[in-house]
Amino acid sequence: MSDSPAADIDQFATLRSGVTICFRDAGHKADPVILLIAGLGEDLTFWTRPVVDALVAFGFRVVSIDNRDVGRSTFAETPPPAVWRQVLARPRRDGYTLADMAQDAVGVLDHLGIEQVHLVGRSMGGMIAQTIAAVEPGRVLSLTSIYSTTGSRKVGQPAQSTIRLLMGPDARNRTDAVRAHLRITRHIAGKDYPIDDAAEAAIAAQAWDRSAGDLAAGSARQIQAIQLSGDRTALLARITAPTLVINGDRDLMVAGTGGAATVRAIPKAQHVVIPGMGHHMPEPLVETITEYIAQHAARVNEGGKHVEIS
Repeated sequence: MSDSPAADIDQFATLRSGVTICFRDAGHKADPVILLIAGLGEDLTFWTRPVVDALVAFGFRVVSIDNRDVGRSTFAETPPPAVWRQVLARPRRDGYTLADMAQDAVGVLDHLGIEQVHLVGRSMGGMIAQTIAAVEPGRVLSLTSIYSTTGSRKVGQPAQSTIRLLMGPDARNRTDAVRAHLRITRHIAGKDYPIDDAAEAAIAAQAWDRSAGDLAAGSARQIQAIQLSGDRTALLARITAPTLVINGDRDLMVAGTGGAATVRAIPKAQHVVIPGMGHHMPEPLVETITEYIAQHAARVNEGGKHVEIS
């Protein structure tokens, strides 16, 4: 690898499990590493170029991944759960779990020869990052969990209006996928930060084009992974890495109670609530959020002690 990896080139790591994970690598290889883990149904490009560029400018090497069942990573061969199973949280027992997805991410780090990272995950990606921090503490310098939750069914639940939108018909072509993305993103982004339709349409179109498999089935299996993993509150108590939890106060996908519960579960976790933000990282907040991430990561001292976010 060159000293400055190309940010837009897809690379691949085939793991011992047989799963192949697509990843991108930006910044300078000598810089401390941030691993970005995206949310449900999101490929690595949902971490937009302004986000990646900002973190690189802060002095980090940025690795982002396609989780299994999205983008150009391996799509599972097991059947997706039926809609009724998703609604009633009665997952099939032949699916993978968040722990399996966490090991996928760790496998990419092994592939790259990276020993320790700053973890940043959003939504489901936050759940995966939390899991890595709990089960692989020696690999994690810091954790930033963005609009995520603990897995407890008592907190962080989507609004009924969101559930109804998610239960709509599956996209069968690129146009359908763009329309579905715009519809759900408008709903969950929060009224204070209306979406840029053209930019979001481009993101959704690119995700469709990059997909190696059935996106609807993949998302259903990812939902199943969350449900199979259950309430992870006790697991989160094992996290020792300095942790920052970020969420908005207008989130219709993962209610803010999920962020508050995450803070209570992780020892000494710090909490930032961004007024007006929903379940979306809008361009006007990219600078704010990347500053929080970079500040948190940079303030982790050699002893691994917790420090205050100003």
